[in-house]
Amino acid sequence: MPGLDYFMDSERSQPTEVREDTTMATAVEVAPTADSDTSSNEDAPHSPHVYYNPRFDPKNFLEGPLSWNPATRLRQMLARPGIVIAPGICDGISARCALEAGFECLYQSGAATTASRLGQPDLAIATLNDFVQSAQMVCSLDPTVPVIADADTGFGGPAMIARTVNQYARAGVAGLHIEDQVQTKRCGHLMGKQVVSREEFITRIRAAVIARDSIPGGSDFVIIGRTDSAQVLGMEEAVTRLKLAADAGADVCFIEGVRNADLLKSTVDALAPKPVLVNVISGGLTPSFTCKEAEEMGAKIIIFSLVSCVAAVHGIRAAMQSLKKTGTDFSSARGMDPKAFFEVMGLSDVIRLDAQAGGNAFEMV
Repeated sequence: MPGLDYFMDSERSQPTEVREDTTMATAVEVAPTADSDTSSNEDAPHSPHVYYNPRFDPKNFLEGPLSWNPATRLRQMLARPGIVIAPGICDGISARCALEAGFECLYQSGAATTASRLGQPDLAIATLNDFVQSAQMVCSLDPTVPVIADADTGFGGPAMIARTVNQYARAGVAGLHIEDQVQTKRCGHLMGKQVVSREEFITRIRAAVIARDSIPGGSDFVIIGRTDSAQVLGMEEAVTRLKLAADAGADVCFIEGVRNADLLKSTVDALAPKPVLVNVISGGLTPSFTCKEAEEMGAKIIIFSLVSCVAAVHGIRAAMQSLKKTGTDFSSARGMDPKAFFEVMGLSDVIRLDAQAGGNAFEMV
């Protein structure tokens, strides 16, 4: 299988362990010892194969104009200075608003997708089809803007994970993240999470990498390994899992629920030079880091998963309550007439395309 060509025999590098001091709430770096050798842990993967693909060396993405291919563009953004800021979008309206605001990367949140498409909480209710259909729509709005998409647990075993990668890539997604929660997962900022073994997590990452590298023509699709183990098994285990995920071919490491700045910085240091993604949700487990603060701590990607859908709930609630109370939507409309609304949705682009093609259906709107 083509994707297997990039796994070679090599001794796995020893991960730097990060321990959380429960009294001081700070991270302490611990040098590995013979007793702490992760390769001897009965829960660790037994294979010594370490992924290496020279085509993905960051040096290959440092120079030249930004690519029209969203996956290649995302790799360029990761290789070059500056933090990648990806606001969470939940539907076409939120995606249009993010693009209008000038964001150069979008994040398709699993929680937001589940809420907007199904009206359900983030409790493993949405399916692969729900996620892919949403991604197809979002990625079509501006095909050059990279979209990072949540893929939950990959929706099954290795074969299903490979199918997930292929369908996401065909939808135009630039990269996805796969996590180590059990199949009946939940939002990473809820309590009571359970995670699979290291072996199963690394199998998921390896399956995603093999699938990506098997795409004909050579794909730059970005694989992000996410661990939710920090709240369950501690920071040492979380960093160890991400190090193993990087060895298995993950391009970016995503640690969910980092509880303070010191832990984020020590995690970034432990995983260097691998890029680290941090997820900020107001009121969640992770402090509300600003983009500047996250960048100063070394994070390479920051996502704001619920920024759009929480704002939508507040805005729509207020509009509905006002309508119920006053019997009119005049105040909630705030002067936005239908044409102004459709302009945000790309009205001018559609009119221009129709005219260029010789149509006259929209000469007056």
